[in-house]
Amino acid sequence: MAKFKKTAKKTSSAKGKPTPEQLSRTLSESAQQVWLAGVGAFSRAQTEGTKLFEALIKEGLKLEQNAMKFAGGQADVMRGAVENTVGQARDRATDTWDRLEKVFEDRVQRALNKLGVPGRDDLNELSRKVDTLTAELRRQGGKPAARTTTRRAGGAATKAAAKGATKTATTRQATTRKPRKSAT
Repeated sequence: MAKFKKTAKKTSSAKGKPTPEQLSRTLSESAQQVWLAGVGAFSRAQTEGTKLFEALIKEGLKLEQNAMKFAGGQADVMRGAVENTVGQARDRATDTWDRLEKVFEDRVQRALNKLGVPGRDDLNELSRKVDTLTAELRRQGGKPAARTTTRRAGGAATKAAAKGATKTATTRQATTRKPRKSAT
């Protein structure tokens, strides 16, 4: 603690009580010392306050940087977790769509089979049989029959060939069938 100056002189009064003059002087000196202590505290606070303020700023910056590093690390962890979850959801969705597609294909195939529409296996088997018959026909020395279509691009020659084939087939049927009795 601070030491106060003792300025009061002891008097040799009979009762040992200080005189009013001495009390006034002591009080005045004490007030002066308190005032000077306040001014000194203010000066020190001003000088050291600036240093303290700058030290607090530096410490705050360090804490902020540590918090940012921690938050950045946590953000990377969270980003990885989210990407992992999204990847799993994507895989599940893909798997579900694949299963749904398979169910749809199976149902469509069953419906087509019920309607009598040939499937891929049926068409492949038919194609194989046509190839086998074509090879056999070539082996026997014949040419495969030209397809007869009545498309517009085929022109009159295709139509004439189609009519000739129809007449030949009709003639063969007429010779092998028994004549019908007429209703009249």
